[in-house]
Amino acid sequence: MHKKGTHMASSTGRAGSYATQPEGYRAFIPRDLPPDPPVKIEAHDLLGLLSEANVALGRLDGAAGTLPNPDLFVMMYLRKEAVLSSQIEGTQSSLSDLLQFEAGTFRQDTPRDVVEVRNYVAAMHEGLQQIKDGTPLSLQLIQRLHIMLLHKARGGGRRPGELREVQNWIGPEGSTIDKAIFVPPPPRLMVEALNRLELFILEADPHLPTLIQAGCVHSQFETIHPFLDGNGRMGRLMITFMLARGRILSRPLLYLSYFFRANRPEYYARLQAVRDEGDWEGWLAFFLRGVTEVSEQATQSARKIVRLRDRHRELIQSKMGARAGKGLQLLDSLYSSPYVTVPGATQLMKCTYPSALSVVDEFARYDLLKEVTGYRRNRLFEYQPYMSILTEGDRPSAG
Repeated sequence: MHKKGTHMASSTGRAGSYATQPEGYRAFIPRDLPPDPPVKIEAHDLLGLLSEANVALGRLDGAAGTLPNPDLFVMMYLRKEAVLSSQIEGTQSSLSDLLQFEAGTFRQDTPRDVVEVRNYVAAMHEGLQQIKDGTPLSLQLIQRLHIMLLHKARGGGRRPGELREVQNWIGPEGSTIDKAIFVPPPPRLMVEALNRLELFILEADPHLPTLIQAGCVHSQFETIHPFLDGNGRMGRLMITFMLARGRILSRPLLYLSYFFRANRPEYYARLQAVRDEGDWEGWLAFFLRGVTEVSEQATQSARKIVRLRDRHRELIQSKMGARAGKGLQLLDSLYSSPYVTVPGATQLMKCTYPSALSVVDEFARYDLLKEVTGYRRNRLFEYQPYMSILTEGDRPSAG
């Protein structure tokens, strides 16, 4: 029986130690970053993986630069990351649901959790803008973005933006702290650990590669688990913010949640192995493999989009005659918003309703647009060839 106010801790491991709390449960108390002893670059061929990841990121940057409007590609991939990161936490909304929601089109079967995904997009966009404007990636900024993340969504009643003052734990739904898979540090020690993590971020060692820093920060943030809800999503946002701050990509095109979701059991197991075994190298190898894989996929998508746009512009110019100018105008708009109604096309092309209807119907004949509601009125059209590229391999995985 332990006296109140004392902690019985195991011997300190490389990443931290488990300490028995007065209430009888064991919580993990993390050590500061960077890892000590330092990351063994020779383990798991981290140097080779780091080199491959940097080369893949360079190719992605180059491929994105060939796009007619790279900023549209960036915004679409921010949305893709938002969808995939939220799906890890159990949301059902797809990229299609999000884009239709943003277009103001509501279906009876639109998942209610689409608001969560929309919040993720807003928080990511705001964080990237703040970093671009020179705002430090501080705890204050993280708390402000956490409020945006949970606004009017699941967890919105669990003190958004405020650090937790009670013990939380990770485990199956309905599990007690005694049956938890992992128990983060208690509130007082959590605040201390979070302040030291902030210091590591703000005073980052320039000799430690940005990708290694980002991997370490994500793992440490998930271990500290400073909020009552939204820690997973916030921790994945931190990866993007770290890479943007380190200027590792000229555009934030890395959607690592695709890799984490596709390898969810290993994702959680690697994070837990850092805590239990101090296996930073295993986690970082997994993280760097993800960076390479996702960068290569995004590069292929960018090239497919360039080819698609060229092919469809040629089709419009050769088939639509006098309406080709309006057709090209509509086509370009579909790369930022792949869903359109006839009234929307009327406003976009600044023409009459019958003229817009004619262009939309012609797009449908050429399989550029597909009607997705089945309605006679209030019809909604999808630029399906483009959406097929964006959502390749995005169906939720099992487990």
